Amino acid sequence: MKPEETNSIDYVMEKASGPHFSGFRPDGLLSSPPSSTASPSHRSASDSSLALSDSNAPKQPFVIGVSGGTASGKTTVCDMIIQQLHDHRVVLVNQDSFYRGLTPEESKRVHEYNFDHPDAFDTEQLLDCVQKLRSGHSYQVPIYDFKNHRRSSESFRQVLTLLHFLQK
Repeated sequence: MKPEETNSIDYVMEKASGPHFSGFRPDGLLSSPPSSTASPSHRSASDSSLALSDSNAPKQPFVIGVSGGTASGKTTVCDMIIQQLHDHRVVLVNQDSFYRGLTPEESKRVHEYNFDHPDAFDTEQLLDCVQKLRSGHSYQVPIYDFKNHRRSSESFRQVLTLLHFLQK
């Protein structure tokens, strides 16, 4: 195979059909895995194009989760995705907005507090936010005050539903 062929989008997307990839393609089709490794869980491109063209199928916002450690480039990756999509319907919800407020005791020892630990977040509220947005509802995302290490009780960022844009 020529080097330029291994850089083509079709080649890259075909190779990205393993367990860590959904097979989603930028052209809206699902990539079909190589026939020798085809599994029942993968649909062919022709099957998916029929499903995607069904105007009666319910529309839902597409959710992309980006994870990584502190200062690992998550925001940069999200900014690049938004820039590449050229779409003003994209909403960015940061997990930082869902930090739990520190107790008075934790605040006294804030320099020892592990803000990367899963218990530092109100995961239930984050999942509620994602579910409501996916269902077409707006959501008031809390604003975390990093100076006082607690949520602002009076301020929220209103995130509007995207569903009405997607159901043209």
